[in-house]
Amino acid sequence: MIVNLLIKMKKLLYISGILTFFVLMSFMYVDFFSSMTKVDYIDGSKTLKFTTKMNTNHISDAIKINPNTAGFEAEVKKYVNNNFDVYINGSPKTITFTGSQVSGETVWVYFETGGVSDISTMKIKNTILLSSFPKQFNIVSVSYKGSQKVMNFQRGKEVNEVSF
Repeated sequence: MIVNLLIKMKKLLYISGILTFFVLMSFMYVDFFSSMTKVDYIDGSKTLKFTTKMNTNHISDAIKINPNTAGFEAEVKKYVNNNFDVYINGSPKTITFTGSQVSGETVWVYFETGGVSDISTMKIKNTILLSSFPKQFNIVSVSYKGSQKVMNFQRGKEVNEVSF
């Protein structure tokens, strides 16, 4: 009888321990730091179009400006120009900022580079938010003439290259 009671108490303690663990985990705050960039090649205009999605609070913290102010887009443009470089077949390309859009917790940034007739290699240096957030992870997905390549960037791996 005492053995059965001890077994039941052990099960009760085990179950209450698990429940306590889950309750405590629900109070933990985990922030995920990432950006995603989609690159599309437009054959007719020989242009690479870039669309970057990032967290509004994170970019706002990095450039130290409120996203609801008039100067936000200009600062985002400057930030992207300083933190994103593209090399096609070993040659640097100039990126042209075409706009941005704040949509709640997300900022969409649009830019492009022209004069791209053929790509054998594409090298990208992507340091977006890496200096502000040590655990930042950036993903770039490239679509070129039916081929899809994915590059990952983080601290210590700011440059990546793919071949087509």
